[in-house]
Amino acid sequence: MLDRFFELSKRGTNVRTELLAGLTTFLTMAYIVFVQPGVLSGKMFGIETGLDFGAVTTATCVAAALATVIMGLYANYPIGQAPGMGENFFFLSVIVAADTMIKSKVSDGTMQPGETTAWQIALGVVFISGVLFVLVSLLGVREVLLNAVSRSMRNGIAIGIGLFIAFIGLKNASLILPDDQLAVKLNTHFASLDLAVFFFGILFTAGLYARKVRGSIVWGILAATSLAVLMKVGLPYMPEEISKADIVVHSRLMSDTGLQIADRVVSTPPSMAPTFLKMDLIGALSWTMCPFILIFLFMDLFDTLGTLIGVSEQANLIEDDKLPRARQAMMSDALGTAAGAAMGTSTVTSFIESASGVEQGGRTGLTAVTVAVLFLLTLFFSPIIAMIGSYAPITAPALVVVGSLMMRNVTKIDWSDYTESMPSFLIIIGIPLTFSISDGLALGFIAYPIIKIFAGRGGEVKWLMYVIALILVCYFLFVRMQVS
Repeated sequence: MLDRFFELSKRGTNVRTELLAGLTTFLTMAYIVFVQPGVLSGKMFGIETGLDFGAVTTATCVAAALATVIMGLYANYPIGQAPGMGENFFFLSVIVAADTMIKSKVSDGTMQPGETTAWQIALGVVFISGVLFVLVSLLGVREVLLNAVSRSMRNGIAIGIGLFIAFIGLKNASLILPDDQLAVKLNTHFASLDLAVFFFGILFTAGLYARKVRGSIVWGILAATSLAVLMKVGLPYMPEEISKADIVVHSRLMSDTGLQIADRVVSTPPSMAPTFLKMDLIGALSWTMCPFILIFLFMDLFDTLGTLIGVSEQANLIEDDKLPRARQAMMSDALGTAAGAAMGTSTVTSFIESASGVEQGGRTGLTAVTVAVLFLLTLFFSPIIAMIGSYAPITAPALVVVGSLMMRNVTKIDWSDYTESMPSFLIIIGIPLTFSISDGLALGFIAYPIIKIFAGRGGEVKWLMYVIALILVCYFLFVRMQVS
C-alpha cells in the first residue's frame, strides 16, 4: 500500500530508507522547536512580547506537523516544513510596529487601553499573509513562476542554498565568528570543546558517508551528542588544571546556555490556549500593517520557491524542466502559515534542512510524513530533542556535509552562456552573503531579464520573469526601504 501510494519503487527507494531520511531531516530542523518560542516570547533577548513560551512551542510543533503531512500526502515530496528562521525574527519587528500603532491610537482616543495587544495584531498579519498564500497557490501563480526559472538558475539556487546551509553550520559550530572589520573570521581556538564536538562530528559523518554507510548523518549527530554529554558530565571530575582551564570554562558546552542534559524522557505538552485563535484581524488590516503583510508574502514566496527548487534538483525530481505537483507542494506552506498563525506561531515555510534527508535517500512524501509524526512526538519527548537542539555544534556537522554535497549542482549550470551564468552566480553568492534565500533569489531574478535584453535575447525570457523583476525592484525601493 505504501509503495503504491508514495511510488516508492518508481523513485528507487523503500520504506526503511524513507523513514531514516525523515529522521535525518527532523534532527537537522528540530532546533526550530526550541528556538521559535524563545524568539517569539522574547525570552531569547531578555524581553517580554506577551506570547506564552509553552503555547508557542506546541503551536510550532502542530503547525509544522500539519504543513509537512500535507506536503507528504498531497504533494508527495520529501520536504519538511516549520516556522521559518528569518520570518520569526521579522515577526518581532511587526510586534514593535504594532505596539507603536497601539500607543498612538490610545493617545488620540481612537482605541481603548487593553483593547488589543501587539502580538495579537502581529499574528493577524501572519494569518492574512497565509490566506493570501493560499489564494496565490490556488491561482497557480507560484507554479507558473517556478516553471519560468531557467535550468541554470534552478541549479544556482541549489548551490546557493548549499553554501547557506554550510555557512549556518560553520557559524553554529563557532568555527566562524562575527568580526567588526571583516564581517566574519576564523575561530583559532581549535582546542575549544565546541570545536572538538564539531570536528569529531563532521569527520565521523564524512567518514561514514565516504564508506556509503546508510544513515551516516544521523549516526554523526548521535556520535557528536554522545561526545558532548560525556565531556559535560565527566569534565567536572577531572583534575582542576583541566576542568578549570580557560579553554574549558569559556566553551559554550560548559556554560549555562550550552548543552542541557535531559533530566527526564517524557513530558506533558503545553497548552495552546493562551494563543489559540487570538489573532487580531481588524488591527492587522490597518494601513500601518499592510506593508508587513506584503513583506511576509514575499519572504515566504521566495523562501519556499528557493527551497523547493533546490531540494528537488538535489533529489532529481525535476521532469522535463518542470516540477510536477508544484501547486500542491506550494499549498502546504500556505495552509501551514494560516493554521500556524491561528495557533500562535509565525510564518511556516519549507526548510532547507530537508536536503539532509534527501542525501540519506529520501525521495517521496513518506519522508515528510515521518517528519510530521516526529514533530508531534516531540511534544511528548521534548527533553531528549531539547538536549540535542540546545547545543548547536551537535547538528552543525550535518549542515556542513549536506552543503558540500549540494555543490555538485555547479556542473549543471551553463557557464558558457553568460546570460545564464551571471544571474546564477548572483544567486549563489547572494543567498549566503545576505543570509537570506529570498534576498539572494531577488538579486538573480532582477539581473536575469536585464542581462538577456542587453544581449539581444530578451525573447528567451518568459513574460512572468519580467513582471517579477519589476515587482522586486518596486518592492525594494518602495516597501523594503521603508520598513528596514
